[in-house]
Formats: sequence, C-alpha cells, structure tokens
Amino acid sequence: MILVDADRVTMTRPGRALFDDVSLTMSTGDRLGIVGLNGTGKSTLLDVLAGRREPESGQVRTGRDVRIAMLDQNPDLGSGTVRDAVESVAEAQWEIDAVLDKLGMGGRDDDPVAQLSGGEAKRVALARALVSPSDLLILDEPTNHLDVDAIDWLEDRLSSYKGGLLMVTHDRHVLDRVTNRVLELDRGRAHVHEGGYGAYLEGRALREEQAEQAEQKRKNLARTELAWLRRGAPARTSKAKARIRSATELVNTRPEEAARAGSLDLHFGTPRLGNDVIELRNIGFAHPDHPPLFSGVDLSLDPRERLGIVGANGTGKSTLLDVMVGRRTPTEGSVEVGSTVVLELFDQKGIDLDPNKRVWEAVVGGDKPKPDWHDKALMESFWFDSDAQYAPIELLSGGERRRLQLLITLARQPNVLFLDEPTNDLDLDTLRVLEDFLEDFPGAVVVVSHDRAFLERTVDDVIVFDGGGSVGRLPGGYEAYEAMRRTERGGGKVAGGAAAPSDKPKQKKASGGGRSHSTIRHELKQVEKDMAKAEKRQTALTAELEAAGTDHAALARIGGELGEVGGQISELEDRWMELSEELEG
Repeated sequence: MILVDADRVTMTRPGRALFDDVSLTMSTGDRLGIVGLNGTGKSTLLDVLAGRREPESGQVRTGRDVRIAMLDQNPDLGSGTVRDAVESVAEAQWEIDAVLDKLGMGGRDDDPVAQLSGGEAKRVALARALVSPSDLLILDEPTNHLDVDAIDWLEDRLSSYKGGLLMVTHDRHVLDRVTNRVLELDRGRAHVHEGGYGAYLEGRALREEQAEQAEQKRKNLARTELAWLRRGAPARTSKAKARIRSATELVNTRPEEAARAGSLDLHFGTPRLGNDVIELRNIGFAHPDHPPLFSGVDLSLDPRERLGIVGANGTGKSTLLDVMVGRRTPTEGSVEVGSTVVLELFDQKGIDLDPNKRVWEAVVGGDKPKPDWHDKALMESFWFDSDAQYAPIELLSGGERRRLQLLITLARQPNVLFLDEPTNDLDLDTLRVLEDFLEDFPGAVVVVSHDRAFLERTVDDVIVFDGGGSVGRLPGGYEAYEAMRRTERGGGKVAGGAAAPSDKPKQKKASGGGRSHSTIRHELKQVEKDMAKAEKRQTALTAELEAAGTDHAALARIGGELGEVGGQISELEDRWMELSEELEG
C-alpha cells in the first residue's frame, strides 16, 4: 500500500534552497534512511512528508486512512507526567511499561515532563512514537541519548515493524541493519541508493567519479575547440557558427560547485602536553541522600590516551567526566591535573549559543566589531561560507549548531579533549573527519559515546560502568566491550578467554616502567601508515623500473631506491612485530 507520495517538492530557507523537485514514494515495508550534510533539509523533508509543513512547491499525497507516528528533533510532550505523554496515544498499557523500561525510563511514570533533561525528554518522545498505532513511522535521530542496549533493542523493534519506516540517522550500524534504501540529499537534489550504509557510500563514490570523468571530458573538448577557434574558424557557414557557439558554451561551462568548499580543518595547533596529565585517586561521587554512583575509581591518563567510557544511561558516565574536568567536586578521593594540561569539554548540551546572534559573533566573542580575515578563514574551514557566517544562529539546523560548538571548542587549542556524546546531530561527513582528527590528535582523548562505529574507530581501552557503582577498565576498546556483553548475555566467559574488568581500573603509568596500551597502539598505527607509504613507493618504483627499458642510468638510480625502500619495509615489519608482542604482553 502506498503510504505517502511526494511529487517535485521544494523547500528553501533565507539565502538558499534546501532541496528542489524531490519526488519520493513510501509504501508498506519500505525502510528508508535519509542522510546528507547538516543544513541540507533532512528534518524539513520529514516535516513535509508527515504533513506538518506545506511544501513551497510540489505536492504531498497521503494514502487513505494512513496513520503516521513521528519523533521530531524538538518534541513537545505537553505539561503532564511521563505516563500522560505516552498514554495519550497508546492502546496497550503493558506496552507503555515495556517500551519505557527498554529506553531507560522505567519507573519514571509519575515524573513531570517539565523536569526531564533533554535526553530524557527525547527518550519519552521516542517511546510515544513507538507505541502509537501507525502505518508510517517517521524518526529523526532516534538513537541520540540511547545507550548501547537500548539501541540494540530499538534495531530489533524497527526490523520487525510491519509498516513503512522513514528515518534520519547518523548511526552507521543502524543504517546497515535496519534500512533497505538510503535517500541522500546533496546540493538540493535527492539520490536514492538501494541498500544500507554501504550502498550509499558506493553510490556516492560512483556519482563523484562520474562527475570527475564528465568534467575531464568537457575540459578535453574545450581544449580541442579552443585550438580550432585559434586557427581561425570559417565564420561564413552556419555550421561553423553553430560550432563557435558550442565552443563558447564549452569554455564558459563550470563544474558544479562542491557540496562544501574545501575540507573540514580541525587542526588549530596543540600546546605541548607533559607526562603528568590527570590522575584520579580513590574517586567516588554520590548525590545527597542517594547511594554512590561510583566509588574507588583510580585512573591515570596517558599523554596519548584514547579512552572510551561506556555503560547504561544513568550509571554516572557524564558525572565522572564532569569530575575529571573540574565541573563537579568528588564526594571522596582527589583529582590531580598536570601543569601543562589545557582541557576542553564538548558535551551533549554544547557551548551556550545566543540564537539572536550571528555565527561570526559566536566565534569571535564580544571583543571585535566584525570578523577579520583569520576569523573568516576559521569559519570557512568549518564549512560556514560567507552567507552562513552572517546568518542568525536561530536559523541553523541542529547539526550546524553542533558543528559551530565543535569549532569554538577546538579553536581554544586543548591538549586534553573530553567528548560527551559528540556524534549527536553531526552529519556523516563531519563524523568521519572528526574520527580522522582524533586518530592524529597529539594529546589525550576521553570519549563518552553510544555510537558503536565512532567508538570502534577512536578508542583503545574502555571504562565500563556496570550500574552497581562498580567501574572497571577493559583493554581492547569497544570490540572487547562487545565481546564481554555477548558473554554476559550468554552466561559464559569472555571470547578469547579475556577476563571481565576488575572493580577498579588498572593504573596506567605516564612515564617509566611498562608503557600504556594507548601509547603502544598509537605507535602501531603510525608504523602501519609508514609501511603503507613505503609499499606504495615500492610499487611506483617497480613500475618506473619496467618503463626504463635500457636506460642504464635510470635503472641504476631506481634500483638503488628500491633497495632503500625494501630495507625500510623490512625494518618497519620488524618494528611492527616488536610492538605487537609488547601489546600482547
């Protein structure tokens, strides 16, 4: 059954178009993920398809008696309790309790919605959408503010949903597991890819490759036509005049502008970080008249730390982060911060932004009457072009605001970076650049996140909160944590014979003695990069050698370089083996 049909819909915002002539049909059983850069109109398209906004042109038709349930970016839960917000749409009382419990809101039925945090309100709104009888389920970033267990449960529920599913998400695992089509919004146009996240990446790469080939062909034709014109075209015949017009058009044609000018530059310089970073000694924290969230935490951060903090919502992950950055005072224990530490926190709320100010005013602060060339270059490096720099912050999308907050955070040049749910609302392109940046960041990084793909790429060890006040350090990153979770569900030992984390994190030494996992892993990654470069150089030299023929001078030079590169590869392989053995030890 056709649920909703959009025909050539167009939407704009002040200064530019969002999308133009987008056509889309959703039928029962469709699983469509929507991706695109921040500010391309993903949430706006959801509103249009749900009938909450009228398109500026085009038409949206909804099937007869089709019921639509929606989770939007800023849900309105009314003024009652949690149960009031969900019960108003549900048919089965048992389902309300079950869904609230799975989303981490069990036992909160009587809490006033006005007192909920932003993440709690989003989870209640998600529960309301899931229990509402529907033929079409529309979800805008449903995994934001969910822990890993809740995301796993949500994936199972969405996979078994019988109606049509329309979803904006940055979660790459969810895209691959739940969707069977991906709609990409790119420079005002919609491109549909059959399959999940992998199909989207392949389709986008193919489209970009075809665009490059078309542009190269245009350039070659333009050169040919220019040469013909310069030789002196016979201007009397109509055929020649037509060719002159064609040649002029070819020369004047410009390739389509990139979706974003340049590449996202997150490197602002990092002050030197000494061996003494942050050390926690027997740390504990408890709210007044409540049992401790955690206690007895000992932790010493390495200068090259790549540490993830994982566990269920409400177990104290963000609180531990607040203690480490000095926003909260522990109820027991002590925190020592090294003299060279310059720390910054990018948290779920982000830096407060005045919606009435313009983007440039938030970046430069109140010290300047207008941005200088350095400020403009900084904003452009974060994909805020000249128009966006003067746009009021209230007109930015949720993802654009997060990117602006990230810009301000990194521009302060920290050497110790704390990230609390950094992936919320960021688009996939920004996430990939942020992941690459963190891999090369010369300081320490501590991440609280439930984004599995992000954790897999950015952390070497994890701190695990078990919900009972116990906190343990688990080497091996997110993969080790997943193995532990699978074992706990199956009641056996951790895969590979690894032990479950101890109640207290292992102490890490910042200098002397054994080196930390994160330091060794970083050196391993660097050796692997050097090996890849050397092997690429070896391949290029081999090709040169084959092309040199009988040129003895060239053969001698290339042979010498090949010998040097071969020696480098051999040394790098030996170093890789040494580091691997050190890590295993």
